[in-house]
Amino acid sequence: MAMQLPSSSLSSTLSNDFIYDVFISFRGTDTRFGFTGNLYKALSDKGIHTFIDDKELKRGDEITPSLRKSIEDSRIAIIVFSKDYASSSFCLDELVHIIHYFKEKSRLVLPIFYGTEPSQVRKLNDSYGESFAKHEEGFQNNKEHMERLLTWKKALNEAANLSGHHFNQGNEYERDFIEKIVRDVSNKINQIPLHVTDYLVGLRSRISEVNSLLDLGYNGVCIIGIVGTGGMGKTTLAQAIYNLIANQFECKCFLHNVRENSVQHGLEYLQEQLLFKSIGFETKFGHVNEGIPIIKRRLCQKKVLLILDDIDKLKQLQVLVGEPSWLGRGSRVIITTRDKHLLSSHGITKIYEAYGLNKEQALELLRTKAFKSKKNDSSYDYILNRAIKYASGLPLALEVVGSNLFGMSTTECESTLDKYERIPPEDIQKILKVSFDALDEEQQSVFLDIACFFNWCESAYVEEILEYHYGHCIKSHLRALVDKSLIKTSIQRHGMKFELVTLHDLLEDMGKEIVRHESIKEPGERSRLWYHDDIFDVLQNNKGTNKIEKIFLSCPSMKLTRNNGEAFKKMTNIKTLIIRNSQFSKSLKYLPSTLKVLIWERYCLPSLSSSIFSQEFNYMKVLILNHFYSLTHIPDVSGLPNLEKISLKKCWNLITIHNSIGCLSKLEIINARKCYKLKSFPPLRLPSLKELKLSECWSLKSFPELLCKMTNLKSILLDGTSIGELPFSFQNLSELRDLQITRSNIHRFPTSSKNSKKRMLRFRKDDDKINSIVLSSVKHLNLHDNILSDECLPILLKWFVNVKYLDLSNNDFKILPECLSECRHLKDLKLDYCWALEEIRWIPPNLYCLSTIRCNSLNSTSRRMLLGQVGCSDIYSPTRKEGIPDWFEHQMEGDTISFWFRKKIPSITCILRTRTRPKRGDSSWPRLKINYFVNGYECTDEIWIHYSFLYRYSEETCLLNLKLEERVKWSNLMSEMDKALLKNEWIHVQIYFENVLYHAKKGIHVRKEKSNKDEDVIFTNPYVENNNTSSSQFHTNLVSEMDKSCVDEETNLVDYYSTKDEESFFWSEFREQFEIDNIMYTDDEKMSLWSYYEIKFSEQMRIHMLKE
Repeated sequence: MAMQLPSSSLSSTLSNDFIYDVFISFRGTDTRFGFTGNLYKALSDKGIHTFIDDKELKRGDEITPSLRKSIEDSRIAIIVFSKDYASSSFCLDELVHIIHYFKEKSRLVLPIFYGTEPSQVRKLNDSYGESFAKHEEGFQNNKEHMERLLTWKKALNEAANLSGHHFNQGNEYERDFIEKIVRDVSNKINQIPLHVTDYLVGLRSRISEVNSLLDLGYNGVCIIGIVGTGGMGKTTLAQAIYNLIANQFECKCFLHNVRENSVQHGLEYLQEQLLFKSIGFETKFGHVNEGIPIIKRRLCQKKVLLILDDIDKLKQLQVLVGEPSWLGRGSRVIITTRDKHLLSSHGITKIYEAYGLNKEQALELLRTKAFKSKKNDSSYDYILNRAIKYASGLPLALEVVGSNLFGMSTTECESTLDKYERIPPEDIQKILKVSFDALDEEQQSVFLDIACFFNWCESAYVEEILEYHYGHCIKSHLRALVDKSLIKTSIQRHGMKFELVTLHDLLEDMGKEIVRHESIKEPGERSRLWYHDDIFDVLQNNKGTNKIEKIFLSCPSMKLTRNNGEAFKKMTNIKTLIIRNSQFSKSLKYLPSTLKVLIWERYCLPSLSSSIFSQEFNYMKVLILNHFYSLTHIPDVSGLPNLEKISLKKCWNLITIHNSIGCLSKLEIINARKCYKLKSFPPLRLPSLKELKLSECWSLKSFPELLCKMTNLKSILLDGTSIGELPFSFQNLSELRDLQITRSNIHRFPTSSKNSKKRMLRFRKDDDKINSIVLSSVKHLNLHDNILSDECLPILLKWFVNVKYLDLSNNDFKILPECLSECRHLKDLKLDYCWALEEIRWIPPNLYCLSTIRCNSLNSTSRRMLLGQVGCSDIYSPTRKEGIPDWFEHQMEGDTISFWFRKKIPSITCILRTRTRPKRGDSSWPRLKINYFVNGYECTDEIWIHYSFLYRYSEETCLLNLKLEERVKWSNLMSEMDKALLKNEWIHVQIYFENVLYHAKKGIHVRKEKSNKDEDVIFTNPYVENNNTSSSQFHTNLVSEMDKSCVDEETNLVDYYSTKDEESFFWSEFREQFEIDNIMYTDDEKMSLWSYYEIKFSEQMRIHMLKE
């Protein structure tokens, strides 16, 4: 019986708390003293505890509460369908309760057809049809009883479709038939459930999510992976699922500790165990190649449940379940591993990533371990919060720490936690270190670098620094660390994605502990130094050695008084030195010549010691000297011939740079942004240069002379400089792609008014030559705040014909001319705050996004042109009173839109008005946040809309292509969506907008050229209008990511939210959103957020009601 498993039943099913092994439903006058009596005796003789009602029991019209409880306390239900079974209304009521309850709890129902055929029961033929005719006659004119009749028919149909036993009278002995049933039941109930855990904290939602991936209603073979770091509860989760669904499979096998057993006993042993545990076949293999054909031949016709726990090598999968075809239809394989890449290499696409416990769950588990109770003395609250923070949601850590704190006083607890923060518990380290040991040598080194130096750093920064250190690309190493669940390179926060390298706090501690064990007592003998006391000791006391490879020093409160660099002389193998916020009493006179990376920020002395740069640094690739607020001069850097990147960002008082910087032939990046007093930049002979950043160098009046052809230079940032004109040598930049001259001084003042502050671009006679060579190659052009006039704009547009991104915001032109049509590649055009702009004469056909925020002078013709960009562009424009155009077929108020579609994913454009006022206390730019709900599954998008601070309190109109198909693909829903579309099922889409005007109208337009027919996209619930329409089963495989603790669609959500324990999740989520960064919401915003939760709740309720 392949039924989905609702979470409401998980706790009871996990506990396996049954009073009876078997409940027998039968009609007493037919079989009590014959077949059923003999079956009962045979079951009892085998020690199978069976419930059979007392023959003296007086039956009324309804089943009694005690009988109902006996049904619910049984593991298996046997239904004996005899000739006159359907004549008993009591038996039929009993059947209805069995089918409903056992389906809900995913228990086994075993039909026995004795003296009747399954088709008779299913189709109500012969005696079953006669019995129902009598029931109908008796129920005439009684609506309640007629509804009861329908439930009987449905229950009989479901039961007759289940796999059971059919007695062929005349072809077998009744005793043999009974023995077969007893043997089958024995096999079912003799499966000893695996021990899961004493405390089922956080398992409910996780089991529901994995169960949706398993898709137990699908009759094909399904292989899924559970991936996560050590101690995250992968094995516990797999064991719990095994106990819950094992009785639905003909054969089952749980192979524990595959990694460990393959090393100790070999892969042949695992093959032998697989066959023995699944089908009882005992054999020995001399080689894995002998086992593969046996496994395929023996299991290809069996419905198998196979759990492979702790896989760490692809070969293990290849010899145990090389292909889905090795197993019979309906089989399921669950693989737990720390290595995500291993799963994808084997073609496994359904992957569940195990995650840690939230704060409430962690607190519950910690209490049960530390206090053997769900409550604790309030004096321990601080201890518990500290322990929760230390464990960071890792179940293993919570169990170990909780158990160790049991029976301790608060003082003892604090002391123990102090010790753990210095030296993590061995029980935790041993489990976590397994993943580290599986890495190759350089991967281990990269992991230790991240653990010691780069946790919570930008991914691009980490990748860049480590590539310079190791001398080659380390993308593959980072990918391996991600796949093995040791690090993450992106995180989600409040609906936004951040590219950051992060790792669990305990994994960070493990990495640092590995380095500490290189030399417990002498820090100078370790490969990496990060702890300021250790670094202080090494530098102050001259304890450097050739073992040190990297140092990261950041300690503003500590001053090195006796250090002039002598300690570095012994560090003959150091390659990376990072110093931030640290003070030296005098300039360093020596740095190791082996350095590849030198990052030194917030230096306090007025100049760098010239003696340092008189050294040869032949290996140095990166020199970063940011935030040197007192630095006035950069000395000769010719001793760095292999330098590839130099950054002098925010050296506010830097005045001069030695000419030698322009002769470093391998230099690729120069960043001198915000060097406010820098007056000139040396001439450049840099054939390798790729980026030149001189933004906001206010005093810089001339662009550096270019002394050679620089074909690698792709990006120049000159915004906010005082550069008056570009030199003729600018023509050497034939491959320039990105040019930013925002707020620059490449202008002249008009002569008509001495007091005029207006500026306009000045062009020289040589400009046409520069244009032909350079400007046509520019792809990204930023010209906002340059006060461009109608005279010069057409010239500019003709020059930059290949531009893809163009920002003309806050300029003075009145007309966007037709020559914009020559910019055929333009994708993104910003015209924000062009107050004088009255007319738009042309919009490029390939435009992806057009923003005209606060262009309040636009005429009606131009506004209609903007709105005509349906399906081509996202448009942001100022709000007017015209309202929503009539061709938006469906219009509504509120902050949601909703529609149904079938056959094909439609192309939808919506129009809405945004409010740009920020949340109280929020200094960030406003954003339009969109939540898509596709049959209850949530995928979030977020569009940032940038506004000047002065104009935040305004309204704007947005015309958006919803790109529904892209959202579905990003959320990995395409395969399930395709199934629903092929079945012509209705799919519901509900979209919630945050930061829109609640009472303003919104509109939806279905683009006919790309979409379905009119009848295939509707805006009213098709299930309400037509109950015969096929409802989508797509939702059965979807669980909302946002609602981790919510259960799948079969859960009784009313009960879920009404119980005290589960209700806390709903409110904790609500409070968490309200209390982020201590921001207080207005009443309107509270109502908006409340509406958001109502949408999620109502969508799940809608699915639940359809299911019912």
